[in-house]
Formats: sequence, C-alpha cells, structure tokens
Amino acid sequence: MRKSQIRDITVFSMLGALIFSSKIIMELLPNIHLIGMFVMLCTVVFRLKALIPIYIFVFITGLYFGFASWWIAYLYIWTVLWGITMLIPKNIPRRLAAIVYPIVCALHGIFYGVLYAPTQSLIYGLNFEETLAWIVAGIPFDLVHAASNFAAGFLVLPLSTLVRRLYKRGVH
Repeated sequence: MRKSQIRDITVFSMLGALIFSSKIIMELLPNIHLIGMFVMLCTVVFRLKALIPIYIFVFITGLYFGFASWWIAYLYIWTVLWGITMLIPKNIPRRLAAIVYPIVCALHGIFYGVLYAPTQSLIYGLNFEETLAWIVAGIPFDLVHAASNFAAGFLVLPLSTLVRRLYKRGVH
C-alpha cells in the first residue's frame, strides 16, 4: 500500500469519526449539529472521495444507535447534500463561496423533513395526506435545523482552506 493510500484511509476514518463525535456532542440541542457543515467541508475538499467519510459516519451512527428504521434515510439524506455540493464549481470565487456554502447548508436543513418523508411513508404506510401532515408537523424543527446549518455553513470556507493546506503538507 502506498503512503498516500494509508494517509487517505487514516484521514477519512478520522473525519467519519469526527462527524459522528460532533453529532454525539450536540445531541442535547435538537436539530442543531455540525453534520451538514462537515459533509460540505469533506465534499469541497475531497469531492468524490468525500463519500468515504460520509458513509463511515453513517455506519458508525448505525452501530451506535442501532440499525433501526430511522437509519434508512441516513443512507441517502447526506448524499443529497454531497450531490448538491458537488454541483458547486470547484473554482467558485471565495466571496461567492462565503455566501453559497451557508445557503446550501441551510437549504438542506429546511428540506430535511421533506427528504426524510419518503422513508417514513414507506415504513409506516403513510398516504400522501399523512405524509404531508408529517412534513408540516416537522417544520418548526426544520426551521431550527436550517438556522443552525446556516450558521455552521460559514465554517465551510475557512475550514476547507485549512484542510486543503494541511492535506497538501502531508504529501511527500
């Protein structure tokens, strides 16, 4: 195995564990967490390879909390944010990135309930009206989620600059 492969395995494992640890630390505050920010950060820096730490996080979360019905949405919900972030040009101007990253992060938070709804509908056999009622009931939580994601989104640009610099420094 090459040095760069060992480094990637180590860095991605640590990032997956960091995302999970941040979730545990923030559990006391409902719908306030750094997961969206970390997903965007990993995607901005590592692009396609960001799926590795994202799914390490998803797997660790399932191991810790149990692979219950709520976990099924985790298999795709963070990938949606990854995919949207992948659509942002790699060479986006810094001034624009400073605005776009928090907005994208906030949008994922506001639509979290909508993204989660298909799984809930299938598992619990909800019809369309019941699914809409479930989404509407979650709007206050999604608003908190969006506001916290918006604030956390401001960390993506400075942290991605730092992580890129540190990652390049590790290349020999």
